[in-house]
Amino acid sequence: MARRTFRGGVHPEEHKDRTAGRSVETMPLPGRVVLPLRQHLGAPAKAVVKVGQRVAEGEVVAEAGGYVSAPIHAPIAGEVTAIARHRHPGGFTTDAVVIEAREAPPADAPEGASWPPEPVRMPPLDPDRASPEDLRNRVRDAGIVGLGGATFPTHVKLAPPPEKPVDTLVINGAECEPYLTCDHRVMLEETDLVVDGIRILRRILGVDRVLVGIEDNKPDAIDRLSAAFAGDPAVSVQACRVKYPQGAEKQLIRALTGRVVPAPPGLPMDVGVVVQNVATAAAVSRAVRQGIPLIERVVTVSGPSIAEPKNLRVRIGTPLADLVASCGGLTSPPGRVVMGGPMMGVAQVDLEVPVVKGSSGFLFLPAPSEEELWPGPCLRCGRCVDICPLGLAPAIIAWHLEAGDLDGAERLHVRDCMECGSCAWVCPADRYLVQWFRIAKARLHERNNQHR
Repeated sequence: MARRTFRGGVHPEEHKDRTAGRSVETMPLPGRVVLPLRQHLGAPAKAVVKVGQRVAEGEVVAEAGGYVSAPIHAPIAGEVTAIARHRHPGGFTTDAVVIEAREAPPADAPEGASWPPEPVRMPPLDPDRASPEDLRNRVRDAGIVGLGGATFPTHVKLAPPPEKPVDTLVINGAECEPYLTCDHRVMLEETDLVVDGIRILRRILGVDRVLVGIEDNKPDAIDRLSAAFAGDPAVSVQACRVKYPQGAEKQLIRALTGRVVPAPPGLPMDVGVVVQNVATAAAVSRAVRQGIPLIERVVTVSGPSIAEPKNLRVRIGTPLADLVASCGGLTSPPGRVVMGGPMMGVAQVDLEVPVVKGSSGFLFLPAPSEEELWPGPCLRCGRCVDICPLGLAPAIIAWHLEAGDLDGAERLHVRDCMECGSCAWVCPADRYLVQWFRIAKARLHERNNQHR
């Protein structure tokens, strides 16, 4: 099988051996969950519950705040104890619904009532008989978003406008970030759900071609899905060369199809493609066939400071401290705690942040070295230009920003930067390239809003 790849990219140490061979463990139900109303791209959800209200597992606690939004469901049965601001693992604060488990039924419950109540489920659908619209609405009502980390509401991706016909569904099983193995384990342990979800997604989109991209450091997953789709000419499982950021949408599309997604605001559907993650596919199958909303996900907990690295099935809203306890605690104080992978993840300030729909992993890493903390001057070596997967010139963009020339950086397409961190990873001077670009994009966004 020819290995697919893309231009540029880097090869950081994988560190996946810590958890790649560890089966997923289901955590006990937490006693308390925190549900931020921002768990997806687009408009935040709107709380539809009140403090003091008892809710059942699977009950809607926040409805979608618009078309590009998603509802949020109670992952446990309990009582709403607060609707207040709370720290989000994405690095900001937002409104959140707090639910605490209760052992006794509410005081106004009918005599003899049991607690907790039966979980709330949606009526099962037969994907072979239900219309594509009904299936898409089920995905929406289940609150499913992209579980690879981008968290774009899945139902929106499944409704491309008529002027942008889609002919190819790409399934992302690359999982290129170091340490993370949650998608790998999902492909091995939930193969039937992944395969069923892919077929449901294909039916919704009405496409005749499905490409499943998996990096070739997961040969067992490639073999498992290849066998599952044997005899189905519409689905092709493709081995991708191990390279970061292979799992980014544009890079995976380029590797598998040869098509080039236009620069922002260009989208995959502009070249006839929709991309979905393997864990998202499994969630779609659960929602359609079993009526289960998105209330849990698989999370990798790893890093040198974790006593026992694991892949855990976790209810959304579970505090990070609970995950650490399930992994035997910390062997040493970590220098950095990161949600996601080490290349594009977000640093955390405490263990009270909750698991959200986009939490693929939490890493407990050593502190940065002295050299990393003190960047040197640009050496003009050109390494960042050679490896940028988008063909940008990171060093030159950074020169403009250091000189206060925001317009110059914009002319060099700083907005196109996907913040993958490849340029900073290869920089021999340890320059803060990604940070410069992130600040520049925020300033440009702010300036455009002022102009409006």
